Amino acid sequence: MNDDKILSIKKATIFHHYKTILNDVNLDLNKGEFIYIIGKTGSGKSSLLRTIYCDIPLKMGQIIVDGENISEIKRNQLPYLRRKIGIIFQDFQLFQDRNSYENIKFIMTSTGWRDQKKIDEKINELLLKVGLEDKSKNYPYELSGGEQQRLVIARAIVNNPKLIIADEPTGNLDPEVAENILKLLLDINSNGTSIIMTTHNYNLIKKFNKTIYSCEDGKFFKNKL
Repeated sequence: MNDDKILSIKKATIFHHYKTILNDVNLDLNKGEFIYIIGKTGSGKSSLLRTIYCDIPLKMGQIIVDGENISEIKRNQLPYLRRKIGIIFQDFQLFQDRNSYENIKFIMTSTGWRDQKKIDEKINELLLKVGLEDKSKNYPYELSGGEQQRLVIARAIVNNPKLIIADEPTGNLDPEVAENILKLLLDINSNGTSIIMTTHNYNLIKKFNKTIYSCEDGKFFKNKL
């Protein structure tokens, strides 16, 4: 695999609830590349992302993430793979009973961080980067939607992933907040992290032009808007 290639998908069939939803998916994503994936609800966007990070099994075809063939990865190796991938969800999936600091710390300790001093330094660095330096003791329900998504992004970049998968990260946000979240992702992307982002927000796509792929009628293809 090319050293600059972060993700390679060859002739993959993507399933959703045991039914084929996308056929013959092919994609090469290089270091520092940012792509959008668009398509109607139920077209296979989220299922494709979930297959990349091994939440849905790949039964046909090949997916290689940073040199790792996901079909050959054993269950106990998944945490190692997922350290290379940052995941951002539309519905946040934050722990409501833990404050911002504790939400980030949970991800860190579950991926091998042990030194408390280094944990504290990293969390402070992350909160500053996403603009939540004064919200470390706030619980998710005390944060706005945009602030919660910033916290999700902080968790996603804990381990300096080579790839970020963002599933509708601006879907529940008002236009100004959505734009600020995308600017944050573009800033992370400018430092060399590759990003795949699914979206329905065509205004953002037009304003921040990147390569676009579509999921439509069981097919995955490069698009031009």
